[in-house]
Amino acid sequence: MARSPTKTQPSDAQRVAKVLRDLRSASASHEMTILRLSEPISSALQTASTSDTNARTSDISNNSALDAPTPASLEADLAHYQELFAKLRFSYVEQVTKEKFIRAIVGDPPLIVTPQENADLEASNTEAKAALKALKTSVAELASTLESRARDLAERHERVERETALLHDLPERVAAAESAIARLRAEQQQDQQQHAGQPELNLPLGKTQALVEKRAIETAELDRQLEQLEALAPRKRKERERLQAELTQLEAKRVHSAAAAREAKRRKEDAQGEDDLEARGRWYRATEQVLTQVLDIQG
Repeated sequence: MARSPTKTQPSDAQRVAKVLRDLRSASASHEMTILRLSEPISSALQTASTSDTNARTSDISNNSALDAPTPASLEADLAHYQELFAKLRFSYVEQVTKEKFIRAIVGDPPLIVTPQENADLEASNTEAKAALKALKTSVAELASTLESRARDLAERHERVERETALLHDLPERVAAAESAIARLRAEQQQDQQQHAGQPELNLPLGKTQALVEKRAIETAELDRQLEQLEALAPRKRKERERLQAELTQLEAKRVHSAAAAREAKRRKEDAQGEDDLEARGRWYRATEQVLTQVLDIQG
């Protein structure tokens, strides 16, 4: 008899429940949501809107997306603020340039700029632009890295939540699996008791596979013989039909011969009755003559 597998310890379900409680407490203490990530931005925006009496009026500022921000709403806000910052920067540069130009004109003495100073300023501006471009590139790469890392962390967080939900159902599934194992063991023992007189049903795996291969070979041989018999079936069917036709003819001849025999027998019996009457008549006449002679009776 095959040895039954080792039964799962009852403490496994308790350990799983403990791990699940630890995960829940850890996730509750380190919850990462878009609401919490957006709190600094939301608080800063609300403070700025409260302190600025001449705040702008737009669909984004009046939008209720800050109450329940989503990745799409945050991206829309970012694009809008980038556009506003670009316009503000252009207005600031334009205003500062006009102010400097007016001060240079109306100043006492007036500010006179030489070509060399313009060249030096242009060179320094070029260097500053190159440094600024490098900084922008570095910031863009850093932002891209942070975005990819944030998406990766979000996916990992969602995966952890899904696995936590699976772990929540795991104790019940473990209990169901244990009950199913116990039921299968009981059925196995019952089957072994019922089939105790059939050793083929209690063979190990290797011998069972060998027996299955042997039965497969026998089945293949039977299939081959069946194909041969199916190939012979049409010819045998035609032969049977021919014999059936001959049998029908012989049956008709038998019926005809039986009728003829019965008729001959009847005729013979009729002829035999006439012969008996004739013999009986001759016996009666002979008896009459004997009696007449013995008794001397005149006829």
